[in-house]
Amino acid sequence: QVQLVESGGGLVQAGGSLRLSCAASGRILSTYIVAWFRQAPGKEREFVAELSRNGNSGVADSVKGRFTISTDNAKNTVYLQMNNLKPEDTAVYYCGVRKNVLEAFGSWGQGTQVSVSS
Repeated sequence: QVQLVESGGGLVQAGGSLRLSCAASGRILSTYIVAWFRQAPGKEREFVAELSRNGNSGVADSVKGRFTISTDNAKNTVYLQMNNLKPEDTAVYYCGVRKNVLEAFGSWGQGTQVSVSS
């Protein structure tokens, strides 16, 4: 079972940037599809960005042009670069993995809080 640890969250003003990190216990990128999700208070967890084993990536329409998912294979770490942050981006951000598109994402970490002030 892979273990994931998210970090890098914080408080930032609107228009600012943060880079989140998702550190894995092993070499996840050759085995898993990795994704970032977020959950705001009172709302369901929602998809943010995904990175597949072949390097293809995708982001939600709500963050397109502002967020980028990337990886450092040597560090077994996946990043989420967030630019031009908006108050509606405030949420707890989680990373998760799945082996194929037929499975649900899992192995969630503890999450990292991102708060954006207006």
